[in-house]
Amino acid sequence: MDPRHQARTPDSAPSNRADSDRADSDGAAVAGTAGVHCAALSDFIERSPTPWHAASAGGDLLAGAGFIELGVSQDFDSPPEKGFVVRDGSLVAWSGLPAAAATATRMIGAHTDSPGLRIRPRPDTGRAGLRQLAVEVYGGALINSWLDRDLTLAGRVTVSDGDSPSGLRTELVHPRGPLLRVPQLAVHLDRDVNTEGLKLNPQQHLKPVWGLGSDSEGDLREFLAELLGLPSPESVLGWDLCAVDTQAPDRLGRDGELFAAPRLDDLCCSYGALEALMAAPLSGRPSLVVLNDHEEVGSSSSTGADGAWFAQVLERLVVGSGGDRSALLRSLSESEFLSADMAHGTHPNYPERHEPNHWVTLGGGPVIKHNANQRYATDGEGGAAFKLACANSGVPFQEYSHRGDIPCGSTIGPVVAAGLAIRTIDVGMPQLSMHSVRELMAVADIDHMVGSFSSWLAG
Repeated sequence: MDPRHQARTPDSAPSNRADSDRADSDGAAVAGTAGVHCAALSDFIERSPTPWHAASAGGDLLAGAGFIELGVSQDFDSPPEKGFVVRDGSLVAWSGLPAAAATATRMIGAHTDSPGLRIRPRPDTGRAGLRQLAVEVYGGALINSWLDRDLTLAGRVTVSDGDSPSGLRTELVHPRGPLLRVPQLAVHLDRDVNTEGLKLNPQQHLKPVWGLGSDSEGDLREFLAELLGLPSPESVLGWDLCAVDTQAPDRLGRDGELFAAPRLDDLCCSYGALEALMAAPLSGRPSLVVLNDHEEVGSSSSTGADGAWFAQVLERLVVGSGGDRSALLRSLSESEFLSADMAHGTHPNYPERHEPNHWVTLGGGPVIKHNANQRYATDGEGGAAFKLACANSGVPFQEYSHRGDIPCGSTIGPVVAAGLAIRTIDVGMPQLSMHSVRELMAVADIDHMVGSFSSWLAG
């Protein structure tokens, strides 16, 4: 092994309450809800409160399975057969190498970011005897779900470091206890709220409170310095911080067949992609996974799906393995990309919001997404290939088409299809409460996901 290829040591995973061995009153596992992967997904979500944590946690999983980490600027000459690279909140990993002979490759892409509240650069504010933090809404958050929740902070903090060549060091932070809360206005002061609906102005109504007293310039900076054990608040030079729900993922329902958690969109599919890659045989065709940041805001960033980084890593792997750009382009023309993002389950209280012939059930297996206007990238041939993968793994599948009089969302799928000229299929696991602070899916679909994704890479 090349001595430059050093593996990281994975952190120990925190405990969680999504017990995969939940039993009925007779002590036997509940039929159909064994949830082999439920506890592991719960651990991954707990360790991934932000995109930067998610990329790091994904690297830890891969390192524990024998994958070798390469640095972002490291030489890719003779790369390891099983490896990965992390850049900010994104990750690219592979099992088997895209060969110089232009071997067709199967890939899975997901995203690490979720909608929510981000802390502003000058956050310290307050009013009426309460200290607050100024926030900005990130992505298409269901903002009412952030009210009256116990929240904390998580993200990365950049500090001065005289021992670093750059003079800077970046630390991941995630204090576990509740710090913040966005209190809702009492019904006595908003008498029409239950008849006219809740109306929230993202500039005025979403600032969380986090203490008593008047606003103090440098309040957050002082807190971060204490959290990191720094000599002074002036050592804190920058941050990328999110408000994060403190409630742990958990199973619920009469028989424990449902799973509620923050950030299912899209940490669920990120976990499934990593599990499938770790199970992929080296003897088969090469397999790759990319977990991109910034999908929820359009993917246009240095590490988003609309950026150049994934294509650069692919080219470096091919060239490092003895190929050239021509080999890469020939490989892409024969390769297939599975864009894995969560899907809309049919809501029992709002069935009229769904296309009548394309209802999707929780627990019914992965969803193949179709859209004639290319909001999803699936075509007939690509969809058929994923159906075969489901059949080979004994997993049911469903098909989704969006109601015609409601604007349709999108994924990284069309962006990747256009940027790499690669056949792309959009799929996802069905869920409710998409873009809420806490989302809901079926336990059975976690196993359906891992089974179908593994079959896809092995096929």
